[in-house]
Amino acid sequence: MQSSALKSTASSPETSDAPVRIFIPAVVRIQDIIDKVRSIQQDADTTLLQRAYVYAAQAHAGQVRLSGEPYLSHPLAVAYILADMRMDEATIASGLLHDTVEDTDTTVEDIDKMFGPDVAQIVDGVSKISLMKFESKEEAQAENIRKMILAMAEDMQVLMVKLADRLHNMRTLEFQKPHKQMRIAQETMDIYVPLANRLGLHRIKLELEDLSFMYLKPDIYVQMSDWLDRNFAQDNQYIQRIRSDLRTMLDEAGIHGEILGRIKHKYSIYKKMLQQNLTLDQVHDILAFRVIVNEVKSCYAVLGLVHSAWKSVQGRFKDYISMPKANMYQSLHTTVVGPEGERFEIQIRTWEMDRMAEHGVASHWHYKENGRIAAKNVAQFAWLHELLDWQKQESNSKEFMHSLRFDMFKDEIYVFTPRGDVLELPEGATPVDFAFMIHSKVGAQTSGAKVNGKLVPINTRLRSGDSVEIITDPNRHPSRDWLKFIKTAKARTYINNYIRTEERTRSISLGREMLEKQGRRMGINFLKLKEIELEELAEELKFKSAEEMFSAVGYARITPRKVLNRLMPKEEELAAPSSEAARPELETAAPQKSEGVVISGVDDVLVRFAGCCTPIPGDHIVGYISRGRGITVHTCDCVNLPNMEPERLIPVYWEGHAGRPYPSRISIVADNKPGVLAGIAAVLAENSVNIDSGQIRSHVDGKTIIDFTVEVTDVAQLYQTIDVISKLEHIVEVSRASGGAEN
Repeated sequence: MQSSALKSTASSPETSDAPVRIFIPAVVRIQDIIDKVRSIQQDADTTLLQRAYVYAAQAHAGQVRLSGEPYLSHPLAVAYILADMRMDEATIASGLLHDTVEDTDTTVEDIDKMFGPDVAQIVDGVSKISLMKFESKEEAQAENIRKMILAMAEDMQVLMVKLADRLHNMRTLEFQKPHKQMRIAQETMDIYVPLANRLGLHRIKLELEDLSFMYLKPDIYVQMSDWLDRNFAQDNQYIQRIRSDLRTMLDEAGIHGEILGRIKHKYSIYKKMLQQNLTLDQVHDILAFRVIVNEVKSCYAVLGLVHSAWKSVQGRFKDYISMPKANMYQSLHTTVVGPEGERFEIQIRTWEMDRMAEHGVASHWHYKENGRIAAKNVAQFAWLHELLDWQKQESNSKEFMHSLRFDMFKDEIYVFTPRGDVLELPEGATPVDFAFMIHSKVGAQTSGAKVNGKLVPINTRLRSGDSVEIITDPNRHPSRDWLKFIKTAKARTYINNYIRTEERTRSISLGREMLEKQGRRMGINFLKLKEIELEELAEELKFKSAEEMFSAVGYARITPRKVLNRLMPKEEELAAPSSEAARPELETAAPQKSEGVVISGVDDVLVRFAGCCTPIPGDHIVGYISRGRGITVHTCDCVNLPNMEPERLIPVYWEGHAGRPYPSRISIVADNKPGVLAGIAAVLAENSVNIDSGQIRSHVDGKTIIDFTVEVTDVAQLYQTIDVISKLEHIVEVSRASGGAEN
């Protein structure tokens, strides 16, 4: 979105009866925190807070922030946010002390001794996250989120303190250098906003979004603010009119409730503009109202009143009361067309639902009998249990973060099992994701699916309300192709683990085969070696086991000759040639199975096809053992073959490829005339040839060069297609394109 697309851009703060942000006094004092705690729970014991304040004041004495304020102002602000979030005394005290271990001489043991194990555990968890050092920013971000989730499993308050800390840091981000502002704002948008959303911390999520937006898109943010200043009076007048109409409806129906109105937040409007490619002047539904009533039946009664008074917008009604979100959020949402043709959203909920919507998980943890509860003991947090399971299965932080983004950072949909049970999935999820949510075994054996009673492809995008039935086949196994469309971390982790296991098994088998073959050339009978001899050989080469040695050979991390040289007498090893004397015969007929590697198709995880010559079934081919990448298949006439090491070339042949699509390239020279491209596309469609990508270049001589990457099943189909295209009018030349560096 270019700022020039906005004549005047905007969102606006909440009106006075629905504040945008958690209010913090300009200068927070410990008494402000104590007053806030007692306003929520009159008999709260605030002695712990007073002691934590004194300790933090002494520990941070003499330290200042970039703003020039005493450093103590930061932990005081964090503690006030936690108090407003309705957290318990131990968590609020931890907010006062959260930087003492990181920034002073204080130790976790000191905190434990002075304030007890509960506070010490929270401060330790926050400090460990902050003090971690990594080789790259990407790794740091991934590991940070992993550590936070692990900490959440034991104590949710660690994340609460971290969110409050980030919120205050974002409010004072103006004192950081510009490049740090961008980095911190992007990290906040990527990590802390989705976490706040998952925890149901609605107010914190909205404020973090707007603060991040202010630094990530400053020009657009300023334009939105200017628009707000110019239009606030008019919008506020309209809000008061709709509130009055809603009040009249409720009074006439005898329903007691409170009505709030606001203009939507800047970032939510910006997202709508991006998604629908609109300027601000074209965005109509920027107003939102909230009706809070005493009981659930009144929610549906108010919905009926609203829809009878104003026309509802089709597809914009959501019932989160009967089908709550994973973060326990409940409400009715509807968008209607108002008296002046203006669209606006109305949310209808009970007071209990509103408390949950505002404070989320914090309301669940608020002042429990035993102080604190581990998240793993709360049934509503099944998503957290899933995250922990993935964490155990995925040791790589970057992979874990990649999987995490699919589930936690996406909007959710709700689908039904054949029995009527409801499952939550990320937006864009497919029947395969659904199957893995049922059970890993069901997911692994998925062969088909029915959605709402109709057979559909397994990569079909599901929608809320769909009823899904999975068809399984015991002989079916996960495919690498599934990774292109799945959306859940559970499915991705299982499939990746399956592929890695299969890949290792095949690399071991390939390594054995290569050692046996090279052994015959060197006069060594590798098959006669006993298990103990193989283990000793592996140990000598610094491998943990013989299987690891075979796998290394299969992956081309070590050559067969280097392994077998260890079995030769010393004088023969010294005399052994460094490479094979003769290149294998490439133009001969296809080798027998015992002589080469069977290529069973593109799903073979140890086989890749060279981009320089794009081999397809019917081509004479040869395999090249690439270091760390398994076998790369080239055509026998590939221009890159002369530059390859002869000892790494092995004979291979096609098998099990029938019906599979393979990429190939064709180059067409044609007259630059109307209808030429349409004619070519029609020929390709008639011959069942799919166009994967293409490039068109026009020359000054009136000729056009068209390069297509197409998908064909074999050489016969490719050349038959080329022959038909060459006979079209205005076609000068058609050829199969190849050559170039390997990729």
